[in-house]
Order: sequence, then C-alpha cells, then structure tokens
Amino acid sequence: MNVPLVLTQFLDRAVTLYGGKEAIFGEEGRSFTYEQLNGRVNQLSRGLCDLGIEKGNHVAYLCGNSIEMLEGFYGLYQVGGVMVPLNTRLKPEDYVFILNHSESKLLFVDQDLYHLIKPIEHSLDTVEKIIVHHKQDDEETVDYDVWLESFSTESFDRADVQEDDVCSLLYTSGTTGNPKGVMLTHRNNYLHAMSAMHHLRVTDDDVLLHVLPMFHVNGWGSPFYYTANGASQVCLRKTSPQTIIEAIQKYKVTILHMAPAVLNLIFQYCEEHKPTFNHKIRVIVAGSAPPPSFISRVEKELGWEFIQVYGMTETSPLSLFSTIRSTVQHLTVHH
Repeated sequence: MNVPLVLTQFLDRAVTLYGGKEAIFGEEGRSFTYEQLNGRVNQLSRGLCDLGIEKGNHVAYLCGNSIEMLEGFYGLYQVGGVMVPLNTRLKPEDYVFILNHSESKLLFVDQDLYHLIKPIEHSLDTVEKIIVHHKQDDEETVDYDVWLESFSTESFDRADVQEDDVCSLLYTSGTTGNPKGVMLTHRNNYLHAMSAMHHLRVTDDDVLLHVLPMFHVNGWGSPFYYTANGASQVCLRKTSPQTIIEAIQKYKVTILHMAPAVLNLIFQYCEEHKPTFNHKIRVIVAGSAPPPSFISRVEKELGWEFIQVYGMTETSPLSLFSTIRSTVQHLTVHH
C-alpha cells in the first residue's frame, strides 16, 4: 500500500492517540486539547474555502509564535493551500515585494504587527483580504476570532493533496538582492520531520516551548514533529529571557530550539537571577558554531543538554545533528 506523505496525517495521529490531552498552551491562560485544536483547524479550513482559497493558492502569515500560527499550517493544508510565513523583522517595503512576488491571496497578521502592513495595503496586488489575530483597534479589519467562530468545528472534507504538492513557500533573507522563495513539498517536510524527531528524541512526554520563530523554515519543522508525537506545545507571541524562563518552570518545558544569541541572553539572565530547574531540558541550537567553553557552561551551570544542529531552508532544513553517540560517551572532552 502506497500512502502519500501528507502533513495533515500528523494532526490526525495526535487527535487519535492524544485527543483529550491538554497540550496547546498560549497566553492569558488559553489552552486546548488536540481535539479542540483540530476543531479550530476545521473552522479555519471552512473559513478559507468561504474566502475562495483553493488548492495551490498562497496564504501569508505575519505573526509571532501564536496558537493561530500553529493551527494555520493544518487549516491551510486541509484545503491544499501553500503557507507563506513572513519574517516579523522586515520593513514594510520588504512585505510588498514578498506578498506580490508570492501572489498571496490572503494575509493573516497579528495586531502587534499590523502597523507594518497598514502603510502598504494599497501596494499589494494580489492580497484580497487581511484578517487580524488578537484584534484590539477600531480599524476596519476582520477580527480572526469573530470570523473563526462563524464556522463549524466538524470534520472537514479535505482537498486531494499529494505528497509532491508544494505546501511551504519560504523567503530567505535576500542578502544578495531580493528575497528568494524556496518551495518545499509535503514530502520534503514529512521526511524532515521523521529525521528530526529521531535525532532530537521527541516523544509524547516532551513539552516544547516555541522560541525559534515559526516563520523560520516552519520553526525548523517543529509544528510537524511535535504534533505528530502528541507532545505539548507552548506558544508565546513575544519572548524575552524572563518569559522563557518563567514558561520553562510553569510548564516543565523539556526542549527548546533557538539561535546562539538567544541562548546567550538566557544564560546571562540565569547568571543574574539564579533560577533552578528540577527536570531535564535539552536546547537545540543552530546559526553559528558556539565556542566549546560556552557549551560546557550551558551544560554544567544550567544543567541543560546542548545539541548543535545545522541546516538550510533548501534542505527542509535540519541535516546535521551533534547528539553524542553511545560509542564515544566515554571519551574525555578537551578544550
């Protein structure tokens, strides 16, 4: 039997095996079971269809690591759409280029980032509607929560999606010109999830705090392999060393992904405030090679397991992992 490797299977598995598990945590005490998350995903898929989004259409997201971003992947994939995550650190003119170049038909934007879009709305050639997450102002924009509530949570009749269909259009930094769009298929992301969950030892006991932005190569694929394993996921729209440490302690976070600069800020915060951790934590780092002395300090002073990884957007992304093999654990570390 040949089963297409399609990402919606990951949420299906979580609902089947962990449906009643309170696993998705957001700000202001919001939490959902995987079954409830699936209901919201179905509502989103119906809303997308109501707006005319069809298989192959591009839908952009400009937001932090929110529950809305997490459910966006699966809601969009059920209709066969393509996710275009936008880097939250760009300038308005950058968004004009990416949104027009990607021919995105719909844009979801967090209220806190809407000021980056408002000045350029008239320059967007293909965006037909903008929907705002966590809407708080009096602008004539669509409130995501109100819009979502108007649709049913019942099972959604999915589009005919094949594993070689594109599901991610990811724009790299454009250091030598305009940003370049990288197309990844369901199969690309599915196989990457299989590899990453193996090397990072992801299980249903894990609690992931989304620190690495989900716009960055789909959060290194984290919305896929943690969901597939029924792990708990903590979503914070904004992070700081303090909020990260508080979340680790509150939710008993077991794993985090981040850039070296972020880990350095966390380390400095911990040096000053001396928080304690009474459970095992592993931190996944990529972006540059940290000095061995820094790795040693993280492992000895924080007590966290340090795993260095490497990858590129074009490789879905992670391709190298530094987990210590059992055959070399007896060796002495020399600096």
